[in-house]
Amino acid sequence: MSSMARVFVARLAGTAVFDPSGDQVGKVRDVVVLLRHGTNAPRAVGLVVEVQPRRRIFVPMTRVTSIEQGQVVTTGLVNLRRFEQRANESLVIGELLDRKVQIDESSEIVTVLDVAIEPDRMRDWMVGALYVRKSGGGMRRRGPTLTVEWQQVRGLSLADGEQGAEVLLSAIEQMRPADLANVLQELPFKRQIEIASALDDELLANVLEELPDADAVEIVSTLEQGRAADVIEEMDPDDAADLISELEPERAAAILNLMEPEDADDVRRLLSYDDYTSGGMMTTEPLVMAADSTVAEALASLRNPDVSPSLAAQIYVVRPPLETPTGRFLGVVHFQRLLREPPSTLIAKILDTDLEPIGPEAPLESVTRYFAAYNLVALPVIDSAGRLLGAVTVDDVIDHMLPDNWRDHAQSSDIGEVITDGK
Repeated sequence: MSSMARVFVARLAGTAVFDPSGDQVGKVRDVVVLLRHGTNAPRAVGLVVEVQPRRRIFVPMTRVTSIEQGQVVTTGLVNLRRFEQRANESLVIGELLDRKVQIDESSEIVTVLDVAIEPDRMRDWMVGALYVRKSGGGMRRRGPTLTVEWQQVRGLSLADGEQGAEVLLSAIEQMRPADLANVLQELPFKRQIEIASALDDELLANVLEELPDADAVEIVSTLEQGRAADVIEEMDPDDAADLISELEPERAAAILNLMEPEDADDVRRLLSYDDYTSGGMMTTEPLVMAADSTVAEALASLRNPDVSPSLAAQIYVVRPPLETPTGRFLGVVHFQRLLREPPSTLIAKILDTDLEPIGPEAPLESVTRYFAAYNLVALPVIDSAGRLLGAVTVDDVIDHMLPDNWRDHAQSSDIGEVITDGK
């Protein structure tokens, strides 16, 4: 092996992993170590590497030929089966950061901020040092930091220790919600709750939308009801309704009562429809504008970074009121058409009235055929009085077409497996 020196794991996270020919395999997400009893340092046995599509695999340290700044090089032989953590394994970023340990010499309790691994004479990778923070004192919010050798601390062993979430969050804060959801699924349930508790309401809401229903329900069920209501308010109404429908009826009712009336009404309206109908799949918050709005105003609304690409594909034009259920639905204005018109043009002049809306009771099969027949990205849903109730987007349709465990199935697929031996 070449270029092998002390490596701090939190800094290694996100580093690109390459094969010998220079092709990128994936990115490092964590390091797997075996904790041991007494003063024996933990041994690093491999890397958790994320490959496309958001699948985490195990790369043994014996197949790592180089770790340098900005890159990890492997032998090229990797097993693309989904990583499954064994009972005797611990994840450095996922489980050891934020752990409380004791410095032997002073008996002082410190917090682990990072863990360093390094090869020994036998080229086994061992935990060599810890980067820790002391408790703050006086006017200091945070105590001083220092690096201590493994032999100088106790408390980082097979025993379960006290953990927070600050350092782990700093290591993964740049991840997209879907990737963060993937990280959570790999952690023990206790650690999932610690992380969920530390996330802000908006980010936790985005992560819950990406988790399988069962996992999202477990996390929400541990939250205090007021916090649960705040988080669910931040979710898209259709995802919020799906989650609420899976909770215990008494808890679901209590959370709805704590939510803002407008948000709760949207969720209740969606709960009144069967899950596999257009009403059950739709969002109640499409981009809605009045007919006398201008192209400039419409384009400004599309620039909102919180609007998903599928919803930003078109503007729904209605008579007042503009909140769903709206006044009479008039038509849609497509994003591409807006780009071709002068900013001062009224959107009433460029309406597409040929797109036939669908009723809220239309079954999934009918909605799917409609999308396929007309190459749609989104579809307006109206009631019998012609009022806009919401919009079904193509990602909602696909999500309902796939099996409930599609996320797990995608991650555990054997497509592209290079070798078939185990770890």
